[in-house]
Amino acid sequence: MTPLTRMDPGSKTRLWAGRIMAAVAILFLLFDSLIKVMKLAPAVDGTRQLGYPVSLVRSIGIIELACLAVYLFPRTAILGAVLLTGYLGGAIASQLRLGNPLLTHTLFPIYVAVLVWGAIYLRDDRLRALVPLRR
Repeated sequence: MTPLTRMDPGSKTRLWAGRIMAAVAILFLLFDSLIKVMKLAPAVDGTRQLGYPVSLVRSIGIIELACLAVYLFPRTAILGAVLLTGYLGGAIASQLRLGNPLLTHTLFPIYVAVLVWGAIYLRDDRLRALVPLRR
């Protein structure tokens, strides 16, 4: 049997858990990017509070949307996860700079990154082989 057709007992559960994690991350990032691209009030206010010019809101949303688009395609998902990691790292730096609460504001991008990478890790045997998490 080829690696694509051979399935161990936990692989279906792992596959679905990965899909659900990806869906949650994708829906959040899609919502976040679209409100920025459309320059809705919450995105404009949040950007202003972080100390960035309001003129950058749409550009930030387009960058996030482009990273998400790369993540959506299975062939480029790992590259998309790397790009999203960079984007989310900038969000962490912005929150740290302002001294915002650690668990709710500053670490929230890490929670999203865990969903992004966890989804790929659960669905892709090659990534699990590259980064084996064992006792």
